[in-house]
Amino acid sequence: MDAPLALYRRYRPETFTEVIGQDHVTEPLRAALAGNRVNHAYLFSGPRGCGKTTSARILARALNCEQAPVADPCGECDSCRDLARGGPGSIDVIEIDAASHGGVDDARDLREKAFFAPVRSRYKVYIIDEAHMVTTQGFNALLKLVEEPPPHLRFIFATTEPDKVLPTIRSRTHHYPFRLIPPKLLSSYLSELCDKESVAIEPAALPLVVRAGAGSARDSLSVLDQLIGGAGSDGVTYALASGLLGYTPDTLLDDVIDAFAAGDGASIFGVVDRVIETGQDPRRFTEDLLRRLRDLVIISAVPDAPASGLIDVAEDAGERLVAQAARFGAAELSRAADLVATGLTEMRGATAPRLLLELICARVLLPGADGNDGVMARLDRLERRMAIPGQVAAVPAAQPTAASATTTPQPTPVSRPEPPGEAEPLAAAPPEPMPEPTPDPGPMPELTPDPGPDPGPDPGPDPGPAAVVSTGSTEVGGVLALVDVRRLWPDIVEAVKARRRLTWIHLTQHAQVVAVDATTLTLGFSNAGARESFDGGGSAEIVRQAAIDVVGSDWKVETIVDPGAQPAATASPVTPAPSPEPTVGVEPPVAAEPPAQADPAAVAAAREAIQQTRAPGSTNDRDPATDPRAAADAEAHPDDDDIDSSGLAGAELLQQQLGAEVIEEIKHP
Repeated sequence: MDAPLALYRRYRPETFTEVIGQDHVTEPLRAALAGNRVNHAYLFSGPRGCGKTTSARILARALNCEQAPVADPCGECDSCRDLARGGPGSIDVIEIDAASHGGVDDARDLREKAFFAPVRSRYKVYIIDEAHMVTTQGFNALLKLVEEPPPHLRFIFATTEPDKVLPTIRSRTHHYPFRLIPPKLLSSYLSELCDKESVAIEPAALPLVVRAGAGSARDSLSVLDQLIGGAGSDGVTYALASGLLGYTPDTLLDDVIDAFAAGDGASIFGVVDRVIETGQDPRRFTEDLLRRLRDLVIISAVPDAPASGLIDVAEDAGERLVAQAARFGAAELSRAADLVATGLTEMRGATAPRLLLELICARVLLPGADGNDGVMARLDRLERRMAIPGQVAAVPAAQPTAASATTTPQPTPVSRPEPPGEAEPLAAAPPEPMPEPTPDPGPMPELTPDPGPDPGPDPGPDPGPAAVVSTGSTEVGGVLALVDVRRLWPDIVEAVKARRRLTWIHLTQHAQVVAVDATTLTLGFSNAGARESFDGGGSAEIVRQAAIDVVGSDWKVETIVDPGAQPAATASPVTPAPSPEPTVGVEPPVAAEPPAQADPAAVAAAREAIQQTRAPGSTNDRDPATDPRAAADAEAHPDDDDIDSSGLAGAELLQQQLGAEVIEEIKHP
């Protein structure tokens, strides 16, 4: 069985109406044919694969059609069938390749044969392809024949370089310039051909085929033919197209753009390393990155560019590009595109393209490295940071009084939980001293700690985790990026610790942030048991409240099982400088060695203290060992205050449950 013809031969147009993207040429030609106003010589010029030779054949068919003058050949007469797609050809239509027949001897031979009348048709038509390859002597030999041909003779010159055609020849022809086919029109045409061939193709793969074809119908059909030949049962997929055509996958471009937006140098150079390790060409990666930045620049100026067809991308890719463009300023995007374009020019002929690519990325990461463009890029970043919640101090609702009108407003204090291992002594040490906003230290703090679960705000201007929120973010409109949330995650975890230690243990030992958007925070747990315990105990609400206090974002907390979750160690919140005033009457705590065994008196004291802090009538007031209802409630609602199942005793129990630190152990006789 013979192999099928190539796509560009099977679907070669047979009429002017089938030629796509050249209406400025085909419509005047159809009008001239219909009105019998055809010239004796034509010059078709334009890029390769745009339909010059095909249009010359259609013009020859229409000239020799038995129903002429007609705008389009009938397709039924002998001449039309001879010149049809797959036809044997006509003896009266002669195609000459000037690349191999452009000498003066070939021109003289053509001139001698041209005076003979056509055998079967009305006209003898010469189609001279690659006409710019004809030598000057050859053109001079044809000059008199082209200027005053016999009535039965017609010339059609086709060339990609009309400036190289002898001006005396060019001035005696009707010149029709062909153009590249628009990407949107070419993409629609290729999709129709895939339907005719019964081949499935992913929408994201079509732009790659159009890009590889570079506006040429023939080249695009050749690329599509190659992809169809190598496609499996799923058809032409994006992965097949990007891998076979050598383009950078969108995932790599998304990673490097997100890293540029976040100023994350580690991620950027990691992407460069992946490009090299996977065997991709650094020059092609740089070119693809420049194209992505070009799309973002356009979207920054025209937000609906993907929907209006201003840029040719799939629908899901368009939404992703709009979100990426929103994370940059116009000056920042323009500066990055200029740097990448300059670097791409420098890469031509470079012996170390990876080095140049890394230098390009370093320049983009450093806005102050160049002149006015760098200053504008830095201003863009500052404006985006000011738009994040927590950057601007809230204005009090009440009217200021006369006394407060002259007082500098203080930021709202945030209660800061104690870091692990630095809890207060049981009943001797006062709270950690806080710096006062004025030289007056104020009244002495209370010496006994408040056993209540929610202490009031400290009088001092403790920055707390909120101070971390006001720096380092790179998102617009109050929507934090994943890299920003992971940077602020230790402060959220510390805020959770002040509310419920069981939730804090889950976050520090089993969970990490895997995704975030404007409404949802997704946590990944290392195993299903930890996730079920987290969801069943109401810990999601604890995390939501902590995120509101620390970040200012009201997220819905969702959980998934992520075996690769690696919880990051929580960072201690910002600790203010100690007060210069010495603490009177309180001895500094002295660390003591933990007891070798559990102290029954200490256990009893801890249990009694915990019972005093519980709400009356809570399920923890009942003994799960004797009360079945209490046992069921404890199993359905696990709480970190349940010390019966903690497995701890003595100093460990006091330290974890009450946040205490053992000063000295007293042995009773």
